[in-house]
Amino acid sequence: MAETWERELAQPPGTAPGGAPQGPQGPPARPLDSIDRDILRILQTDGRASIRSVAERVHVSRANAYARINRLIDDGVIRGFSARVNHERAGQGASAYITLKIVQNSWRTVREQLQALPGAAHIALVSGDFDVLLLVHTPDNRTLRELVLTKLQSIPEVLSTRTLLVFEETDLDPDH
Repeated sequence: MAETWERELAQPPGTAPGGAPQGPQGPPARPLDSIDRDILRILQTDGRASIRSVAERVHVSRANAYARINRLIDDGVIRGFSARVNHERAGQGASAYITLKIVQNSWRTVREQLQALPGAAHIALVSGDFDVLLLVHTPDNRTLRELVLTKLQSIPEVLSTRTLLVFEETDLDPDH
């Protein structure tokens, strides 16, 4: 039987369980104890871990583990479950971090446009010499060039970009 806590994440973004709308950060999260943090570490390492396996590893009952995972989902602490992808083997051989300077107070508009870009993997509003940090994965450098010169630089709120090619990536183990 499939673990139901995985299916609960299929709800539309911006809604609480049952379909009720919620704010951008969701309901206030309750404090985490050591068992909650252990559960998070296990699921970060293996998002496919069964509730039985999680319960055994943190020394609680299956019902308790199930309730805790559901609470972490409901509180927005767990945002989803995903696979770690080797982008090169998946046909996305060119990766880059792109820094953007944008028009003041245009973050929400720019974020919506960046989310629609093919290959966009991570978007962050940051402080410092630039405003936005964007991670993209594309099939090749030609596609990356088109993304930067045609798509990014045509966004009216984007004042300038700088592209940093990624030569090698290493995913860090969540336990470190």
